[in-house]
Amino acid sequence: MNSGIASIIADSVSHSYDHVQAIGGVSFSIPEGELFGFIGPDGAGKTTLFRILATLLIPASGKATVKGFDVVKDYKKIRKIIGYMPGRFSLYMDLSVEENLTFYATIFGTTLKENYHLIKDIYSQIEPFRKRLAGDLSGGMKQKLALSCALIHKPAIILLDEPTTGVDAVSRMEFWEMLRRLKESGITILVSTPYMDEAGLCDRVALIQNGKIMKIEQPAQVTAEYPFHLFSVLSTDIYGLLQDLKEYPGNRSVHAFGQAAHMAFGDEGVDKAALQNFLHAKGHTHNIIEEIKPTIEDCFMELMTSPSPSGEGAGG
Repeated sequence: MNSGIASIIADSVSHSYDHVQAIGGVSFSIPEGELFGFIGPDGAGKTTLFRILATLLIPASGKATVKGFDVVKDYKKIRKIIGYMPGRFSLYMDLSVEENLTFYATIFGTTLKENYHLIKDIYSQIEPFRKRLAGDLSGGMKQKLALSCALIHKPAIILLDEPTTGVDAVSRMEFWEMLRRLKESGITILVSTPYMDEAGLCDRVALIQNGKIMKIEQPAQVTAEYPFHLFSVLSTDIYGLLQDLKEYPGNRSVHAFGQAAHMAFGDEGVDKAALQNFLHAKGHTHNIIEEIKPTIEDCFMELMTSPSPSGEGAGG
């Protein structure tokens, strides 16, 4: 349960690289103690935004504050109260697990022994390998070490930029369980991810694409606001199926989801028998058509085809 006090505020923040806009006028507010997710594909602007909040990049325009401190004027104060885990593993490969942790603790004027209780639940899983070089760790173990280093100085806020990219499914689940426990301790957590299925693990999410926030809402509310009837269509030829379904009258959108096609219709829904006859005439046999509930990914795809967003999501 968050306190309602704003921990992070962004007001019309923009940034570009060589005239290519990375983020354009994004605004949002994140209360203390919230687990907030930025959900979007590679190139959506997530890393640029996190680097601005971590005081590693100066915004071209707009303003952002972290715990009331300005990300430009008060960067030294902010760096003392945040933990930052970049998308690419950035610890010292030629130092051991223990040496990396000791180094980061020393930077912040503390020791591994003094703050061991802060990282015990996470570090205990890799402590048997504390003498192993960081470069020799698996993806999941590197993830736990990076998170331990980000927490060793007892930050009020942690910024995790795509922390689960490139790790196995079990490590992803373990990592999110660790985040839930950290949230219970009162830490505000910002996490970015390209994995739509991780959206449901956040208190609120911002769906971001092309540097614009399309929506900010609780995950359940995002799917509840999906405006169409959605159907899953299975057939033996997914590529041909997608092309043919796009010709079917009344469809609002057709997208591939694994081996199935997701097809949206308005208030009238769809006559499944008529759709079956249409598919048979196109040479598709053994079809399975069923109405389904939308996922975050369905909502994301729908928002991408709606009118251009203003940059400030609902609920932001």
